[in-house]
Amino acid sequence: MNLFKELIKKEFYHIIRDPRTLLIIFILPIIQILLFGYVITNEVKNAKVAIYDKSYDNVTRKLKSRLFATDYFEYSGIIRSSEKIEEKFKKGEIKEVIVFGEKFSEKLHRENQADIQIIVDASNPNTGRIISNSTQAIIQNYVKEINQNAELPFRVNIIPSMLYNPELKSAFMFVPGVMALLLTLISALMTSIAITREKETGTMEMLLVSPFKGGHIIAGKVIAYALLSMINAGGILVLANLVFELPVNGSLILLLLECLLFVVTALSLGILISTITDKQRTAMMVSSVGLLMPTMLLSGFIFPIDNMPRIIQLLTNIVPAKWFIIIIKSIMFKGTGIQYYWMETLILIVMTTLFIIMSIRKFKDRLE
Repeated sequence: MNLFKELIKKEFYHIIRDPRTLLIIFILPIIQILLFGYVITNEVKNAKVAIYDKSYDNVTRKLKSRLFATDYFEYSGIIRSSEKIEEKFKKGEIKEVIVFGEKFSEKLHRENQADIQIIVDASNPNTGRIISNSTQAIIQNYVKEINQNAELPFRVNIIPSMLYNPELKSAFMFVPGVMALLLTLISALMTSIAITREKETGTMEMLLVSPFKGGHIIAGKVIAYALLSMINAGGILVLANLVFELPVNGSLILLLLECLLFVVTALSLGILISTITDKQRTAMMVSSVGLLMPTMLLSGFIFPIDNMPRIIQLLTNIVPAKWFIIIIKSIMFKGTGIQYYWMETLILIVMTTLFIIMSIRKFKDRLE
């Protein structure tokens, strides 16, 4: 019995002296609970909403104050003309525009009815539906209040308009996200495992003593797997169009170039992972587990980033899939040109460059 107690003590000492084990046992669950608790929500918070008010009367002012009194919506300014509405949506500056008809208060009191148009960006159908329903509920509650003291009931006709996805097809949400997820995992996983396999079999040592420089070795890996990953990307796009009827309203050439850029980003990330791991199993764990959760939770694939706390919103900026999803939605659904997503493209280029530079330095360390 005493020997058994000593064995248990030995295991406790082993756990306490290993920081990695303590991290997995105590810190990782706390991080996951906090992350899941803040990220996984079906509520809408801080959705950016612009107003196109053709009346500017007392009733529209009261309605606007009622809408922005909640934390559902964030005021994003006044739109002066209908031509500016789509421009705002294409830039990704707003999620909704509320249009008050002309002589709103006068029509409401004279004809007992007036019109409000709600225009929502439905490229993410779940978010678009929730924003539209929340807006309608607030307006209807306000109408019920003013009808309590009215001789004849007032009626506000709410006309919802779902931009880019009028049928609210769920494929508009999950296909771009799944595409980013698959390209991230497949590209990073393939390269990281391929290089660590060469380390385990000893062929990497032969490459390191060859005349090739570290940059040449990395470029060779990236080009080979980039071609294979682009075949996957092309297959996903064809299936999305033929099976799920997703449009490509923008330039197909630009879309393919952006896919290639993201593939290279994911491949360079996989190479970086392989330079800091020596075993295929470790590389597989880091590539799959380490990239799966951030891509699922922090890229805007399923859960809107605007709903997250500020600190987590800042954290999402280091997830490459976030920028790729913004780009492909802009091209496929909004039909925009590079002038609308040049910043996202530049961010992916900078990330790719950093990953490659860090990988080359790791190779140089091995050569030295």
